[in-house]
Amino acid sequence: MARENIRATLLGFAAAFVVFAVLFYFAGVDELVERLTMVSPVFLVGLFAITLVWLVAWGTSLKTVLGVLGVDISVWRSFLVFTGAMFSNNITPFGQAGGEPVTALLISRSADTEYETGLAAIASVDTLNFVPSITIALIGVGYYATEVTLGRNLEIAFVAVVGLAIGVPTAVYIVWERRYEFEQKVIRALTPAIQTVTRYIPRISVPSTDGVERRINGFFRSIERVGRNPRGLAVALGLSGFGWLCQMIGLWTAFHAIGAPIAFSIALFVVPIGAIAGVTPLPGGAGGIEWTLAILVAAASPAVGFDVATAGVVLFRGFVYWVPTLLGGLVMGLESARGWRA
Repeated sequence: MARENIRATLLGFAAAFVVFAVLFYFAGVDELVERLTMVSPVFLVGLFAITLVWLVAWGTSLKTVLGVLGVDISVWRSFLVFTGAMFSNNITPFGQAGGEPVTALLISRSADTEYETGLAAIASVDTLNFVPSITIALIGVGYYATEVTLGRNLEIAFVAVVGLAIGVPTAVYIVWERRYEFEQKVIRALTPAIQTVTRYIPRISVPSTDGVERRINGFFRSIERVGRNPRGLAVALGLSGFGWLCQMIGLWTAFHAIGAPIAFSIALFVVPIGAIAGVTPLPGGAGGIEWTLAILVAAASPAVGFDVATAGVVLFRGFVYWVPTLLGGLVMGLESARGWRA
């Protein structure tokens, strides 16, 4: 299993390298290097600080959700755990979908809680993060539409945002209303699969049917506890929205840093749309997110060409991708070496 995970990660980074190579070819390497080398150190410090504030905000959102589930964890520890989660997402194909199982294990070890509780916590945080992102995107694209006429690319983006804003909450509501029925279907589908996989894993006993059902029930009950706590939901949503705002400020700052300022309303809607590219089979969406952001910024700002848009996006992503990846990698390395105590 470990070899398969390593192979998938290496293939994902190889694919990301190819995607970046094509991006830099069309953008122009010389223009990219020229723009990035002119950035003042003051802007670099500012982007680093913005990135840290974003990580603290979303880490505190995780702390809030864990608190609802009865798990006490400090702000500092939640920050470390969240950077570890970002590391898992950023090196795993399909982003959060691929990194959540590892993140759940990290949470369970660092907070001394059950695995299904950690999985429910990170799944809740990821779901809650979607709500403010689409809300802010709708505000941004709506405001931008009052200033200029939307081109075809932006019309498609606008339709996509509206579709997500309607479709995803509707799907979540339907699943929530039928959660007990859905839970039984998950139990029936996963129990034989889990038992089959564990037969081939050394030093792990095959769980009983009752044991698997108990753990899956624990996961759904944890999700239900989060959903039934209005105060916790409000705090987590507020922190999530603040974190998104930090990312948008980061993108806006990055373009000022390269001498090609863009309207802040553009950053409001391109950052959430770009994040959708994180579901691609690339580690953390690396390459796919850059392409998406560069195309959208170039389409939304007539004064910014694709080459300049790529430079600004690369600078922005250099912080929001690599800072949590490096910090989270250190956290995961320490966890693997000696483990934590909550």
